[in-house]
Amino acid sequence: MNGSSGAAERSGDTTVAASPISPYRVAAIQTDPTLFAKEENIATLLQLTEQAARSGAKLIVQTEMATTSYCWGSRAEIAPYVEPVPGPTTERFGELAARYDCYIVVGLAEVAPETGVFYNTAALVGPDGVVGIYRKTHSYISEPKWAKDGDLGLPVFDTPLGRIAITICMDAVYPETTRIPALRGADVVCFPTNWLSEKSPSPSWMARAFESGVYLIAANRYGLERGVQFSGGSCVIDPDGVVQDSLDVGDGIVYGKVDLRRARDKRLGPGRSEDKLADRRPDAYGNLTLHTYLWNGHAFHGLYDLRPLPEGRRSRASVVQMAPAPGDVTGNLERITALATGPETTESDLLVFPELAVCGPISDATAAEHLAEPVPGPATERLREIAARRGALVIAGLVERGEDGLYNSAVLVSPEGVVGVYRKLHLTADDKAWATSGDVGLPTFDTPVGRIGLLIGYDAVFPEAARSLAIDGADLIACPSLVTGPAVTPWGATAIPHLPHVPVGPTADHFHLWRERARENNTYVAFANGAGNGTEGAMGWSGIFGPGTEDQPRFDALIHGAEAGTISLPIDTTNLDTPYATNPVRAKDLVGMRVPIWYDPLQMPNPTGVATTTAQPPRREPALVEL
Repeated sequence: MNGSSGAAERSGDTTVAASPISPYRVAAIQTDPTLFAKEENIATLLQLTEQAARSGAKLIVQTEMATTSYCWGSRAEIAPYVEPVPGPTTERFGELAARYDCYIVVGLAEVAPETGVFYNTAALVGPDGVVGIYRKTHSYISEPKWAKDGDLGLPVFDTPLGRIAITICMDAVYPETTRIPALRGADVVCFPTNWLSEKSPSPSWMARAFESGVYLIAANRYGLERGVQFSGGSCVIDPDGVVQDSLDVGDGIVYGKVDLRRARDKRLGPGRSEDKLADRRPDAYGNLTLHTYLWNGHAFHGLYDLRPLPEGRRSRASVVQMAPAPGDVTGNLERITALATGPETTESDLLVFPELAVCGPISDATAAEHLAEPVPGPATERLREIAARRGALVIAGLVERGEDGLYNSAVLVSPEGVVGVYRKLHLTADDKAWATSGDVGLPTFDTPVGRIGLLIGYDAVFPEAARSLAIDGADLIACPSLVTGPAVTPWGATAIPHLPHVPVGPTADHFHLWRERARENNTYVAFANGAGNGTEGAMGWSGIFGPGTEDQPRFDALIHGAEAGTISLPIDTTNLDTPYATNPVRAKDLVGMRVPIWYDPLQMPNPTGVATTTAQPPRREPALVEL
């Protein structure tokens, strides 16, 4: 692509500037640095970085703390190896950047001379010196032994290669750290990391690239240090979450390509009009800057006795993967009844059916008008009868007739009647042909199973939606869906030795977006998708995912593929060790470690106007390598 015009392109409802920059080569450097051997580490990095530059890479990313290694025990231990930025190391890599007209992300331990404070830092160095720095915002367990949390926010650096952001390792567990730079116009996120505890490239990295439509250049280390096994898998990931290339183990270079036109086209896919940024609903994200799990959830939600968390219990949830027939309400309800009372769900306390399960997919406003009904109404009464017969909660989708329009809604029904209604907030192009965007926000509902939030299909693409429910204390997020993607992605074996609970062989479901929504929010997620046989394009892969993080054994149940079926999983929402929960779904440790002081742009209708750089280089056009 050699576009030189300044014309604008359309990306869904978003106007994006056409880039005059041709696609260019990028590289991730994978090494295994050594403690107390800074000069040797830098020598290795200089050699590999120069090799990448000679091979035409214009943006080169090194691993986290690449110059010093990572597992430091104290400020005193690392003190001889910290340095300022700009400083001796950035000057050495700046010479390389000037010689080869490229940009390099250098991972190092920084000291601020004016305060003596240490940081885990990545510096972006260009032909004219340091462009800017990023200080790790979300600390892993090791940083507090020596480093302060980053205090520069989530900047974006304007360069001749496009708009570049940096995040470091643990940051990628939090969608906010990629989302905010993307909202500020980032094209590429450089990701120095020392990732561990799972086969890499991590599905978290894929989620960050996909949900915000950015390139992610991940440089990870692979060795063993002080008993910590790092997972390698350095890679370049496209804006659709697909890995271009990766390196499992060993020192080396992974090459990829960045095409700014792809990064600036935020549509959900080719031929789609849905836009992963323009379709956001910041008016419904009002709690994203609230630090609700700074205090333990039991005490916080119980404050003033206004809305304490449900006591919770050990339950069983089931998701049903079916292909609802278009327009056949009677037949669909008969099938729902049969499935709800069949042997697969005998012991279930919660049953989740797909989006529009009552009426089937809707093609136009006339069909929607014909199938719509109020809530409560005949269909919800039938669902109540099913719930009463089973002694369970039932969640299913239908067309709701509201006072102000028709809604793609999901209802939560108990044996006593309708517990709650959620109206789909983020609408697809098909939805917009007949549905009004939801006007009830992102509510949660208290039940004997626990506090339940609802999303529908496309909603799950937006990390803000699931995050809002978790902040409100959701134990479980039910997601009735009729979606075609993002595709569940397999991955091959790794040669990295891992703990026994980590699958090192080939896996069919390495990346599953709904698993990421569960683990990043410490919630259960019950994803009930349409079956592929008869539902237009529905990909299946329904499942229930536990609230554990990437360093814990996976706890989930999946339907592999698009065939109809039912899957179940135990759900534990008890508040163990009251009032200080040890149950992750109630403790929500990851939610508590968010740093919402930097999250204001998530609630802003148009955050792209925010100043995005801490420093800007002179505007000079690099010699780009045509690919």
